[in-house]
Amino acid sequence: MKLFIKALCAAFVLTVLFSMLPFETECKEISNEVFRLHILANSDSDEDQQLKLKVRDRVLNYTESLFKSAHSKQEAESVVSENLQDICNEALKEVRRNGYDYGVKAEITNMYFTTRYYDSYTLPSGMYDALRISIGSGEGKNWWCVMYPSVCISTEENQDKAAKEALNDNQYNIVKNEKYEYKFKIVEIFEKIRSFFS
Repeated sequence: MKLFIKALCAAFVLTVLFSMLPFETECKEISNEVFRLHILANSDSDEDQQLKLKVRDRVLNYTESLFKSAHSKQEAESVVSENLQDICNEALKEVRRNGYDYGVKAEITNMYFTTRYYDSYTLPSGMYDALRISIGSGEGKNWWCVMYPSVCISTEENQDKAAKEALNDNQYNIVKNEKYEYKFKIVEIFEKIRSFFS
């Protein structure tokens, strides 16, 4: 009887894993279509956290016009790459304007994000390309959003339009459908295991 129960449990686990493969693959494709913004504050002090938000606003305001010409994640990343020093300078100007002497570092990186729940959509965990801006020591709480498709400062209607243009129907359905919450958790576990071994 114990052998039967073990076999049944193993069969159940394998069934769940195999049923998750198409979903996990689609989630991985989403990370290939999205370019994110990640800002690290100098520290967790209230002042440094407020500064982080001011830098965020300045960077988003500066990059908004740059992204109007981007029609794919690759184009968005290219625009950021070509303007990386200018973006860094804008962030630094905001730091100086607020009376701080922190340095600012801007880079394009590929980094792991956990599942992120926004008001009207969810992004699955995974490795994403991102513009990362570190203020000072970069040891404070971070702030993140999606630069492409442009949802950082868009209205919900514009977010939907941008997401529909950047993602295929299956991917759009995944990020908009709340019923996938438990699947996101399983994908997140897969990603953590994968990143641990890589």
